[in-house]
Amino acid sequence: MQENKTMSDDKNKAWWHHGYAWLAFGGPAAVVVASLITVYIAVSHRDPVIDEDYYQKGININKTLADQSLNANKPETLTTAEKNALAPAVLARNHAATGINK
Repeated sequence: MQENKTMSDDKNKAWWHHGYAWLAFGGPAAVVVASLITVYIAVSHRDPVIDEDYYQKGININKTLADQSLNANKPETLTTAEKNALAPAVLARNHAATGINK
């Protein structure tokens, strides 16, 4: 008799007293809250305006970087200290390419 009474009490409980209801509704509710937070962040933090001459500035930066890398790789532009600093790297490169350790 007692067993029937507890089963009927479980059936008469409101939905929020059941853990499975929270499990079923909690996931979608969390997604809705996260999407609202995302919309708030997107609206309140505007993206900066792109410069009108962005393409030409990018080309100039690439030219500058290319010129710097060409000048840095020329052996005649390196000082003695820079050549000595690169010596282990040159030896390792030569060893990796030829297999001869000098």
